[in-house]
Amino acid sequence: MATGLRQPNTESRPLLERGGELRAIDAALDRLCAPDDGVPRGRRGGVLAFTGSGGLGKTTLLARARVRAAARGCAVLSGRGGENEQELPFRVVRQLLQPSLAALDGPARRSFLGSWYDILATALGLEASGTTPAPDPAGVRDGLDWVMTQLVMRRAPVVVLLDDLHWADAESLGWLASFAPRTETLPLLIVAAYRPEAQASGAEAFHALVDGQAERPHELAPLTEAAVARIVRDHVGEDAEDRFCAECWAVTGGSPFETVELALRLGQAGLRGTGEELAAMRDIASAVKGPGLLRRLRRLGSTTVRFAWAAAVLGTPAPPELAAAVAVIGSEDAAAATERLRAARILAADQGGRGLEFVHPLITTAVYRDIPAGLRTGLHNAAAEIVGAAGLGATAAARHLLEVPREGRAGAVACLREAGREYLRAGAPEAARRVLVRALQEPPPARDRAAILHELAMSTFLVDPAATVQHLREALAEPDVDPDLRASIVFRLAQALAHTDQVAEAAAVAEEGVRRAANPRVRLRMQADHFVWSAFRTDEPDPRARSRRLAKLAARLPGRGLEERYILGLRAWDAMVRGEPRDTAFGLAEEALRGGLSWTDENRGFEVPVSVAMLFMYADQPGRSEELFSQGIAECERKGWRGSHLALGRALFGYIRYRRGCLTDAEHMVREGLRIADRVDGALPAQWFAVGILAQTLLARGRTADARRLVDRYHYSEVVPNAIIYPDPRTVHAELLLAEGRPEAAVRPLTEVGALLEERAWHNPAWCPWRIRLASAVAPADPDRAVRLARESVALARDFGAVSVVGQALRVEAEVTGGPAALDLYAEAVEALEQSPAAYELARALVGYGAALSRGGRLQEAADRLYQGLEHAVHCGAEKLAARARAELSAAGLRPLPLRYGQSDTLTARERTAAELTAQGDPVPVVAKELRLTEQGVRQVLSSVYRKLGTDRAGLARALRDAPPEHG
Repeated sequence: MATGLRQPNTESRPLLERGGELRAIDAALDRLCAPDDGVPRGRRGGVLAFTGSGGLGKTTLLARARVRAAARGCAVLSGRGGENEQELPFRVVRQLLQPSLAALDGPARRSFLGSWYDILATALGLEASGTTPAPDPAGVRDGLDWVMTQLVMRRAPVVVLLDDLHWADAESLGWLASFAPRTETLPLLIVAAYRPEAQASGAEAFHALVDGQAERPHELAPLTEAAVARIVRDHVGEDAEDRFCAECWAVTGGSPFETVELALRLGQAGLRGTGEELAAMRDIASAVKGPGLLRRLRRLGSTTVRFAWAAAVLGTPAPPELAAAVAVIGSEDAAAATERLRAARILAADQGGRGLEFVHPLITTAVYRDIPAGLRTGLHNAAAEIVGAAGLGATAAARHLLEVPREGRAGAVACLREAGREYLRAGAPEAARRVLVRALQEPPPARDRAAILHELAMSTFLVDPAATVQHLREALAEPDVDPDLRASIVFRLAQALAHTDQVAEAAAVAEEGVRRAANPRVRLRMQADHFVWSAFRTDEPDPRARSRRLAKLAARLPGRGLEERYILGLRAWDAMVRGEPRDTAFGLAEEALRGGLSWTDENRGFEVPVSVAMLFMYADQPGRSEELFSQGIAECERKGWRGSHLALGRALFGYIRYRRGCLTDAEHMVREGLRIADRVDGALPAQWFAVGILAQTLLARGRTADARRLVDRYHYSEVVPNAIIYPDPRTVHAELLLAEGRPEAAVRPLTEVGALLEERAWHNPAWCPWRIRLASAVAPADPDRAVRLARESVALARDFGAVSVVGQALRVEAEVTGGPAALDLYAEAVEALEQSPAAYELARALVGYGAALSRGGRLQEAADRLYQGLEHAVHCGAEKLAARARAELSAAGLRPLPLRYGQSDTLTARERTAAELTAQGDPVPVVAKELRLTEQGVRQVLSSVYRKLGTDRAGLARALRDAPPEHG
């Protein structure tokens, strides 16, 4: 079944000198459709491109491809670019997909698109809710990927025909270029035709699509003299003289379009192809294109000329009634003009009521450019009004308004603004920028200027953050700005500054907003913004004073509205990084979450919700963090926010899995976050987060060389951002240096980080373990200092109260202490970590403890600890640590045993019982009696519970409520 734009069916007429191109089409269709013993095999598509100047037969080749694909049972979708429609976003995408979607009724269409409906409705030209939030371009591209993939799998094999690709809109080109690589693994063939000399609106995407494929584009050559002679004789008779045919070839330049048009007219004129008819032939040839074509058009009468001009202005296919209205002629005159233009082969024959189309794009261009400049402007102005009155939407009218003079019309401004909003809902910010810039140039009434600048800033936020800052500063400078609008401008400006690593400026803007806000709730919101950007700037002048102000404000909040809860969330984060008791941070975080914190509130950002969710990870309840992140990521995906928000969400979710010791999962998630960040403009902060987390994960897995390549590829060791990034880049780089055996090189960056964080009073080693790493770095040269640093870390970890970081600090203290004294420290580290969800840290402590016991001659105890450490290391995916455990066992004369338990997150019946008893407050001896286990056996069971549920004892009751049923 074929859907979409039509190419003329010329299969009955042989194509001259296009055998190579037709063979390429057949070969591509063979790969797409070939069966294997009667059973369709894994079909392989790809991209097949044809290039050549206008008139060389590209459209005819696509028509042949359509017929041949349909004959093989392929579904055919088609789209075509338009010279005057390049600024209509997703125009080609709509041509490809709308026919298939239109075949479904409303409920079926919604069912097919599912959760993608609201994200894609505007881009696809479907009925959309006016309240639908604007998705980001990445979200729209992901949705289009899904829709096309589903259509292909339902209707396979599928052939997509793209004509005049050089005139496709930038948004369609961008999506096609990103989707094209998938054709190698889908039963989908894309066949494209374009002019090499034309400039595409999305040049980079265009070249990626046509030049970045395995098969080079096929360049069409002009017809030879013999081929032109064959065409001429087909129309004037076999007796046409060679000299006559040679002159036909000379005047057409071998262009198939011009040759066919000339031959048709020669036949209609009754010429026989003799030498005496050369002058007549040249006269006829001059009317095929250029000035001669236009003279032929004018001979059809002024009414017909105006009608042709109107059709060219509207763009094809043009509704005849609208063309008549633009040309200011009646329906009868329009019908007569249509017949005259079709008889003159200027307009194509009727194709089932599709509207008015010119025979060839060369004719469209010639007619449009022939319109006198002043009259063309008037026609576009009329078209804007008529298209709008016909209910075709603001975007259809706005395209014409871009072509008319700026006259300060309020109606034009309103139309352009509405088009901008629609383009944003379509995920086309660049198109929104174009119409909003034009709205400002109209110019608008002075009272609307600040609002339009604000809207313009929203359109440039993802494509040009620097321009966003400029637009918002201009908006703030406008007189008498509405207070609510001013608050939104201040928030957006601070956000844009922060996202371009100008965090100090962001804080200053928010502080000015506080001073100017008259409404108490607006002032509270501005205070929250000021605290956010102050807390996340690395050069904050007095962080301790800011913490005191924040604590004081949080303590006296009168209610628990959204503004108050944001303040409480900030206070919770500040308490955590400062190392205050975690119960204090927990209480504040729970208050902040009561009522919910949206990740996609366009007027507040997602920094505070993310920080609150991360707090639980640092405080030994990563399962709760995962729950909050799952909700936040799902919220982003539902609204089509699949750019930097999703990149950071995926990366930080991977960080949580890393802290739990699920290293394989962590690597997969962080790589996905980094992949998203790499493809999104303006996602540099998300990239920094992802690279640091991935580097730590690779180091934990023992892949030091991979971590080094990653860090070098992204120049991560050179990163000194103005915003707080976690994990801290210098600390991560120092960890890499330690893994590479370069402790002396790690001392300086760790010392610098320590000085910065001490100045801020951010003491929590759970958030940044710089002291722990520095202890390891200085140990070879200054063991006494190393011990002091490790003991300081243990004390600070105990002050915070998260046993995972207590255990980590104790393990490092044992390592830098050495000798018999280290054994008690290792034992204490293992005991602490067994009460935490940190599986990888427990494995490190167990292997270190076992190795120390072995060196002390206590082989039986060493074997037990090493076996446990090996099991945990294997299940974590820590290959190097597992290898170390095996080596220690071998050195002690022991052989590794088979793993004793499988890897599962589901609690066993015994584990659930132990967990329930512990959650209700029963001590270990009581649980041991109930389960008929030793107390040490109960501790090991509970250790497994904590790892599986992602919590420590404090969060056990809540985690149990959400845990899946036990097995066995």
